Amino acid sequence: MKIKKAVLNAILNQGILPLFYFDDAGTCIEITRTLYKAGVRVLEFTNRGKNAVENFKLLKKIIDKEMPDLFFGAGTIKNISEAETFVDAGAEFIVSPIVNAELSKIASKYKMLCIPGCMTPTEIYQAQKNGAELVKIFPANILGPQYISSIRDLFPDLLFFPTGGVEINQENMEEWFNSGVCAVGLGSKLISKEVLKNKLYDKLYEDTVLALKFAKKAKSN
Repeated sequence: MKIKKAVLNAILNQGILPLFYFDDAGTCIEITRTLYKAGVRVLEFTNRGKNAVENFKLLKKIIDKEMPDLFFGAGTIKNISEAETFVDAGAEFIVSPIVNAELSKIASKYKMLCIPGCMTPTEIYQAQKNGAELVKIFPANILGPQYISSIRDLFPDLLFFPTGGVEINQENMEEWFNSGVCAVGLGSKLISKEVLKNKLYDKLYEDTVLALKFAKKAKSN
């Protein structure tokens, strides 16, 4: 229960949840180091490629050695097999693009945070019934901040964060936080294909510092 609460608090305090995947292990290591240097203390590595498990294991070893205060979770988890594989690899939380009651059972078994992905009020209700405390609104680029505003009062005991469509600027961040989210997910808007392909670590560092700053200010407003 302690790790579950600690991860949730880390996401709330950070205000953003960076997430990425890349095939090349060396690039993954440098991306993680750059994010950590910029101030990131909770990070999601997505299960979206052939090297996901091996890269996750490698990153976990480096994180434990160099970044012991970084919470490291696995994303794009859709079933029990995937969840068990990444928990065995050291995942401290799991994020899913869907609502799957079996994943909630796995999370309960290991006393860890499971964040389901929801699009409709029915899915959000089902996630709540499964014990979710925090739900991912996905795809947020289609739904938008107004959607959050319109459903927020239906689920007063739940926390929301959008993934997809969140821009790294103060105006957009404030729009999302004003709609009622507690944090925002940042994938390709932060860790873009260009950053990954061309190893633009200085740009990533600067953008991450800005994103953290914008999120902090948006929360305070």
